Amino acid sequence: MNRDDTTALIRRYLDAFNAKDFDTMLDCLGEDVIHDINQGGREIGKEKFRWFNASMSRHYDEELGDIAIMVNEGGNRAAAEFTVRGTYLATAEGLPEANGQRYSLPAGIFFEVDDGLIVRVSTAYNLNDWIEQVKAG
Repeated sequence: MNRDDTTALIRRYLDAFNAKDFDTMLDCLGEDVIHDINQGGREIGKEKFRWFNASMSRHYDEELGDIAIMVNEGGNRAAAEFTVRGTYLATAEGLPEANGQRYSLPAGIFFEVDDGLIVRVSTAYNLNDWIEQVKAG
């Protein structure tokens, strides 16, 4: 893929996230997508990604803003930096209790693209910052 095609693919993925259109997000992914979870493990495959999204949507209502997409010259690597604005809906295991706290924090995703699909998604944000915001209410 060229840079423009990769930029359009990443934009489609992020727009689908904001629309809570998880099927379109999955359509952007390769079957054996690698998902590196922020300060967590690595999961492989679309089905695990589907379950991850379902779990996240139970706990958080999020929207990405201030999105900047960067793509290398070959179009096979990309990054997106953005601000996550969200509401903590339900307590997630090992995290503070949820009671509708709002939060806003910078975050990013690194992508690898092959044959027109995203084959790796690696998310990064400051979990300690998020914890402090939800503890403060």
